[in-house]
Amino acid sequence: MVREDVNTNASARAETKPPTMRAITISREYGAGGGEIARGLAKRLDWQLVDHALVTSVAETLGENEEDAEQRDERGDGFSSRLIASLQWISPWGPVAPPPLPYEQQAARRHQALIKVILATYDVGNAVIVGRGGQRILGGHRDVLHVRIVAPLDARVAYVIQREQLSADEARARIAHVDRDRQQYLEEVEQADPRDAQLYDLVVNTAVLSLDDAVDLIVRALRLKEARLGLDSHDLGPAAGLPPYPGPVTEPNF
Repeated sequence: MVREDVNTNASARAETKPPTMRAITISREYGAGGGEIARGLAKRLDWQLVDHALVTSVAETLGENEEDAEQRDERGDGFSSRLIASLQWISPWGPVAPPPLPYEQQAARRHQALIKVILATYDVGNAVIVGRGGQRILGGHRDVLHVRIVAPLDARVAYVIQREQLSADEARARIAHVDRDRQQYLEEVEQADPRDAQLYDLVVNTAVLSLDDAVDLIVRALRLKEARLGLDSHDLGPAAGLPPYPGPVTEPNF
């Protein structure tokens, strides 16, 4: 009887365990320090860093034939293996190589694979996802924190000059090229503008704040959002807990 009560209490505690955050997505302007911040977050939280290279590697695995995919999986790290296992499939073509497809169909197929990888990453949990439209793909999940890292252009130019040993003109050209590619990617595949602040829980400007400060802020925001996961949607938003204005509302001040 005592053992039964203990089991019952343990089950009750498990059922009432508060929800937790599953992932952070990082969108960044080139040269604002987003990559370093993402790595700092993964280290601080002991979470998996899921960057472009890992997402692309797993997505390519999904597009291979079964034998090649299994060999790649054996060489990959544990997180990649868990991602592929969570997808529960390797290639819809089976053990033979897929037939050649027109470029547009190849691009669509590759994008669908990337979406599956991002969703599988969310299912595995405890991940910092850098780029690849994560803020849009996981936009409907309250247990994901969406962050944008920005900085003034001059500060980003200085960063690229220092980190990549480029001239000022080369740094500006590189920033313009990478930012344009990232914006075009999100606009084309997710019909969203990465500069839209509504896509994010938090936008961090690293013009003055250090990269370590940014990590601190994001971890704090993660915990604050996590504490509100159990609330009903009616209890969220800027009006939550506020009474009506005490008198007539005049024209707002500008």
